[in-house]
Amino acid sequence: MSLSLFDLTGRRALVTGSSQGIGLALAKGLAAAGAEIVVNGRDAEKLSAAAAELRSAGGTVHELAFDVTDHHAVRAAVDRFEAETGPIDILINNAGMQHRGPLEEFPAEAFERLLQTNIASVFHVGQAVARHMIGRGRGKIVNICSVQTALARPGIAPYTATKGAVANLTKGMATDWAKYGLQCNGLAPGYFETPLNQALVDDPEFTSWLSKRTPAGRWGKVEELVGTAIFLSSEASSFVNGTTIFVDGGITASL
Repeated sequence: MSLSLFDLTGRRALVTGSSQGIGLALAKGLAAAGAEIVVNGRDAEKLSAAAAELRSAGGTVHELAFDVTDHHAVRAAVDRFEAETGPIDILINNAGMQHRGPLEEFPAEAFERLLQTNIASVFHVGQAVARHMIGRGRGKIVNICSVQTALARPGIAPYTATKGAVANLTKGMATDWAKYGLQCNGLAPGYFETPLNQALVDDPEFTSWLSKRTPAGRWGKVEELVGTAIFLSSEASSFVNGTTIFVDGGITASL
């Protein structure tokens, strides 16, 4: 009985930005838990490769290419998928980007891209999917936050601002939509080995600093995010709402 709480069989999950990195790892994990997967991204070729990888492992996969920063494109794609294929029961808002630079010289256009990709997309896709979930009286939304939801580091102040906003939007989603049977929560990764962090992974000085700063003493592996994602996507979290779970090796708990 206890294990059945985590079973995602019969559920369909849309994972934005799922052609690589954390998004692809979460798609694989949810598929292994029984979910049907809808992969999303802007690069059709990379998306097809990710879908083929998931199918080779036995998953049922759909490809849904749209730009998460385009409100009308998101709405049209989600509405069409729901009408032609079926309900989206789980949404993982994972799409995101990074841009590093000193705040006093940070390009305004880069700041705007971060706002659109990291926070506006959560609103666009969250609203489009939730409108259907509300009608069914159930649904799971998991917004990917960051260790920078709680902490800052030199050179990424705008990114930190967007990830703080994602956590607060998550609280707002829960406040507005819990009464309709939706659970909306955040998952905040610490420092993980991903394409987004490759420059830092390859920097011996940074890796040495991170190992000393993190109680676990190492980078995280993307597979270590899967358990929390399954929990937040499953019946096991039926009374968990508006919270953000940090999966960070203890970095936010330690000075």
